[in-house]
Amino acid sequence: MALNEERLLKEIAEDPHKFGEVFDAFYSKIFGYAFRRTVNYDAAKDIAAETFLRAYAGIGKFKWRNISILHWLYRIATNELNKYLGASSYTPESLTRIHEEYNVDLTDYSNAETERIRLEEDLERHREFVKVNDLVRKLDAKYQDVISLRFYEQKSIKEIAIILGKKEGTVKSLLSRGIDKLKESLRGKEYETNK
Repeated sequence: MALNEERLLKEIAEDPHKFGEVFDAFYSKIFGYAFRRTVNYDAAKDIAAETFLRAYAGIGKFKWRNISILHWLYRIATNELNKYLGASSYTPESLTRIHEEYNVDLTDYSNAETERIRLEEDLERHREFVKVNDLVRKLDAKYQDVISLRFYEQKSIKEIAIILGKKEGTVKSLLSRGIDKLKESLRGKEYETNK
C-alpha cells in the first residue's frame, strides 16, 4: 500500500483515527521483523503492539524529512526488541492503552490463530534459519540489529543507518564484525558436531 506519508502525518495531527492507516500499511512488516528476531509468535505480537503504541504516542514528535515512517517504526521496534532480548522479563503496555485513552481500536485478531499456525509451520520448514538465528541472538545487540535488518529485512546500508541513527561507515563496520563473529560461532558449532 503506497502512502503519501507527509500528507498522512498532517491528517493524523487533525484526526488520530488516521493512525490506523499507518498500522494497516506497516504492521505486517514490523511484526515479521519482530518474529524473525524472536522466533516467538506471542513475543513478536507484543513487540509489534508496543512499537505501534509508542509510535502513536510519539507521532507528534515525528518530523517529515523524507525519511519513511517505516524506518522510524523499525527504529522503535529495534529498541523494543533489544529490551525484550536483553531482559529476563518484558512487559509491554499493549495497544489497549490506545483504545482506552483515545478510543482508537487498531487491533484485528480475526486471523491471529491462523497466522500463528502458518508462522510456526514456516519455522518448522526453515530449521536452518532457526539454528542461525539462535547464533545471531547470542551476539551483542549492536550486531544483532545490523545483521537482522540487513539479512532478515533486506535493508540497505543507508536504510540501516537511518533506522539505527548511525553513520553508514559504522553500520558497515558493525555488519562486517558481526558476520565474522557469526562465522566463528558457526565454525565452533561444526567443531562440536564433528567431535
